[in-house]
Amino acid sequence: MKIALFSDIHANLPAFEAFLVSLDAQKPDVVYCLGDLVGYNLWPNEIIVEIKKQGITTIAGNHDVEIVSADLGGKNYAYHLIDESGLEYLQSLPAHIRLEYQLNDAPFTILLFMAVREAT
Repeated sequence: MKIALFSDIHANLPAFEAFLVSLDAQKPDVVYCLGDLVGYNLWPNEIIVEIKKQGITTIAGNHDVEIVSADLGGKNYAYHLIDESGLEYLQSLPAHIRLEYQLNDAPFTILLFMAVREAT
């Protein structure tokens, strides 16, 4: 079984489109996104729409969480580009996903989660 994992799109639509072409060529059985759909670049809404369209199961990344939980006053300008539908989607993302597979007749568990770095 081929499992594709990726993260840190940061609203970079041209790079994400190139990734999707590569992903299609690889033909994985399942695809998971480890978060950070948004931040830095100018296409957060387009990224969210495409993730949903592709049916890619996604966990929340630190940027995804920061956007829905913080006052955006002085934050990254790109955060202000996210529309209401995008904000609702980001709010719906889980903090972790537990995957359970069989590997050589034995259970195999993968836990995907957002790592949180403490402020220094």
